[in-house]
Amino acid sequence: MIRARAALAPAALALLLAACSGSDEDTAEAAPPPACESARFEGAAFVHCTAVPGRHAIHTVLRPEGGAPYRTLSQLAVSRPEGSAPVAFAMNAGMYDSAGQPIGYYVEEGERLHTLNTNEGPGNFHLLPNGVFFGDAKGHWRVMTSDDFAAKITQRPAFGTQSGPMLVIDGKLHPAIDPDGTSHKLRNGVGVDATGRAHFVIAEEPVSFGKLARYFRDDLQCANALFLDGSVSSLWDPEHGRLDTGPELGPLIVVEKRAKAQDTQTQGAPAQGQKANP
Repeated sequence: MIRARAALAPAALALLLAACSGSDEDTAEAAPPPACESARFEGAAFVHCTAVPGRHAIHTVLRPEGGAPYRTLSQLAVSRPEGSAPVAFAMNAGMYDSAGQPIGYYVEEGERLHTLNTNEGPGNFHLLPNGVFFGDAKGHWRVMTSDDFAAKITQRPAFGTQSGPMLVIDGKLHPAIDPDGTSHKLRNGVGVDATGRAHFVIAEEPVSFGKLARYFRDDLQCANALFLDGSVSSLWDPEHGRLDTGPELGPLIVVEKRAKAQDTQTQGAPAQGQKANP
């Protein structure tokens, strides 16, 4: 009997430990899914990255303090200050000139580096209406037409970038965008859904404006979405080991992982920024 009990004790202990382990796993918070994932829409390949309020923080960046513009995602990757929050993903953030400077509205950490551009002209940026992607430090993010931004936003956001054209405006495709036009390029854009999540999309093959716009509206359920750029579209996705190289870029969007998830619903009304002049 004594030997039998001795033989059973380790087995019983193992079962007890397994039960405790299972209980710990059940109570532990599940790891969030990867921010970026492959997707297909209307036969075309995309990468879809999602920023979730409370889980991520969004920043626009142009240059390190006192330095020249990054111009590439690889330069951004090697220049991150020590102690920076881990990067979920990063993308090119909008139109720029030959020196890498933004040609439209641009705010970084509450400082406005370029005013809203309402000029008419050639090119995608001036295919009106164009728009602004912006938000505050609490995780309230929006996409608006430039005209609506000028008329309705009275306080400066924590970040903002102007680009064009708008892809989706209040649930409707941009009136000048053909359903599937002849211009097919690598393109990327950003939209915000009804829950406040920001969706970033980059095409893995040349696509039309129309297909990209429908992806935002019909699949990602974004009532408003903004084109960021084409041909130079680039992504840094550390979790999957992707760091695009290619033509020089201008301003960049960096989505960081928050150290601890925040409940944006308890933060009060969305704060557009601290300065009254947007």
